[in-house]
Amino acid sequence: MAKRDYYEILGVPKGATQEEIKKAYRKLALKYHPDRNPDNKEAEEKFKEAAEAYEVLSNQQKRSQYDQFGHTPMGGMGGQAGFNMNMDDIFDHFGDIFGDIFGGQGRRRRTTGPEPKRGHDLYKEITISLKDAFTGTKKDISYYHFVSCKACNAKGAKKGTKAQQCNKCQGMGQVQMRQGFFMYSQTCGACAGQGFIISSPCPECKGQSRKQVYDKFSVTVPKGIFDGAELRIPGKGDAGIFGGPSGSLFLRIKIQPDKKFKRIDDNLVTSVMLTYPQLVFGCQIEVESIDGTKHSVKVPKGCPIGKELIIAGKGFEKLRNNTRGNFVIITKCHIPKKIDPEAKKLLQEYSKIVGTDIENTEGGITGFFKRFLG
Repeated sequence: MAKRDYYEILGVPKGATQEEIKKAYRKLALKYHPDRNPDNKEAEEKFKEAAEAYEVLSNQQKRSQYDQFGHTPMGGMGGQAGFNMNMDDIFDHFGDIFGDIFGGQGRRRRTTGPEPKRGHDLYKEITISLKDAFTGTKKDISYYHFVSCKACNAKGAKKGTKAQQCNKCQGMGQVQMRQGFFMYSQTCGACAGQGFIISSPCPECKGQSRKQVYDKFSVTVPKGIFDGAELRIPGKGDAGIFGGPSGSLFLRIKIQPDKKFKRIDDNLVTSVMLTYPQLVFGCQIEVESIDGTKHSVKVPKGCPIGKELIIAGKGFEKLRNNTRGNFVIITKCHIPKKIDPEAKKLLQEYSKIVGTDIENTEGGITGFFKRFLG
């Protein structure tokens, strides 16, 4: 018997676009879907026929060969090459077509027993100080999570027994119901949609294959960690069900502000209070870093307020390489609120000598002040 033309089967012209071909196939697949036509051999054959046509026409290379040679042996199409997909293969191969048919699934696979599934990832926030971020630290983590049941080796069934395929739904997890002319599927009540039944559950995990425990462990927070960073710890999330792999634990880092230091990019920044004479004459000072180490810093003569004195390579370590940011020290001037009479007199004499007009050489304000108060 001669095979029907693939374009004729799908009801599209030879110049049809891929989207038109897909749409036509979806319409036929919906019409002849086995769940809508139970025990209907004719509908099943039409369903397979449409799948064969779509399998060729949806592939640009196969379509080109078919357009040139048709069903001849040279083309290698259809019956010549053999369309060997069974019903389950069709649903697997064209899953995108059936993605939104019948409640979001093409056709459920028949289940003979529990299938391993990966456990969930877990998330937890930990708070550290800026100093901890600079030096690195260890934190104790405590949390609840699921672990695989050792009593049943994550099988869910009592030792010496195993899960059985559900007889009511034959492992499908759904049963078909008829109401008048309509067929519909609903979750199998015998197995709660799982497709299998554990008649003798493990007494430790109650057939769940895992149980929740309170866990503690220590984690190393690396030097240079930044606020909002996430540390991923594989295998520390929830255990998978029925022997599936465990998820990961993600630790989100929150860094508390420091009163004396702050971080800008990978630089450690602080300020130092100097007297007016120190700024004018210059000096050598010792500055303590956030980790307690001390650094000698030279303040140049005529140092302005707000100048950044930089100690290279003494800032935060960079996570992705072995380099470090800088230690940046910003100068400030200490202005005493009270001074003794002798100091006041000397300061007034100094003012007379240097004057009180500020020369506007760098965009400053001329005549910033005219006299000292008090």
